Amino acid sequence: MNINDIINGNCADIMAGFPDACIDLTVTSPPYDNLRTYNGYTFDFEAIACQLYRVTKPGGVLVWVVDDKKENGCETGNSFRQALYFMECGFNLHDKMIYRKINGAMGADNEYLQEFELMLVLSKGIPKSVNLLRDRLNVIDGNKSTPKKKSDKNGSLKERHLIEREKLGRRKNIWAYAVGGKQENGYHPAPFPEALARDHILSWSNPGDLVLDPMCGSGTTLKMAKEHGRNFIGIDISAEYCEIARKRVAGANVPLFTIC
Repeated sequence: MNINDIINGNCADIMAGFPDACIDLTVTSPPYDNLRTYNGYTFDFEAIACQLYRVTKPGGVLVWVVDDKKENGCETGNSFRQALYFMECGFNLHDKMIYRKINGAMGADNEYLQEFELMLVLSKGIPKSVNLLRDRLNVIDGNKSTPKKKSDKNGSLKERHLIEREKLGRRKNIWAYAVGGKQENGYHPAPFPEALARDHILSWSNPGDLVLDPMCGSGTTLKMAKEHGRNFIGIDISAEYCEIARKRVAGANVPLFTIC
């Protein structure tokens, strides 16, 4: 298993050659019910899911960005089936998050415009690295305030106390990003925003950790991992996309600290 490498091949087969419990974090997005052709390739979800569980370290996290297609006017629901299968493999469903597309929405004439995708955050046990992003302005900050009173089961009131609220609070679990824009070094049909990959990498890993994207496409996860001091491994079945990813990673900004 070569660290900081991008491998062309079937990810289930490639991961089968990895040792057990070697990956700290996976951030990836599957081909969404074949909504796009991805050069004609398909993927074996169950084989990939089993391998992802095996190679994830205890406390490691998998971020699975997914959506469903419409068939005969109805959504397939495969994103939910995948979540349940991951749990059958042994993952915990740590959080169901939403990726809201600020500037993108579509839908049939008989439904509301669709502007979000699911981000399933799954963990192998309790997450070992949790660095919650705090960039949400609190309505009240710097002042001491009193939480609402709560009563015990016997009806007596708990002691009230004052707390000081910080200026910035932790994020909520709906993250909004702009989509689209210029793609450097080649075209990929569905790259997700660099900020999305960056924010999950910062949230669920630490510098020096090993980040995997088994369907790396144009290399967004890998580029963000490199720029934020993480090691990485990328896999894609398309040689064309692997080449795009290599170019993007080569152009990534190197962090000021050394990757261990």
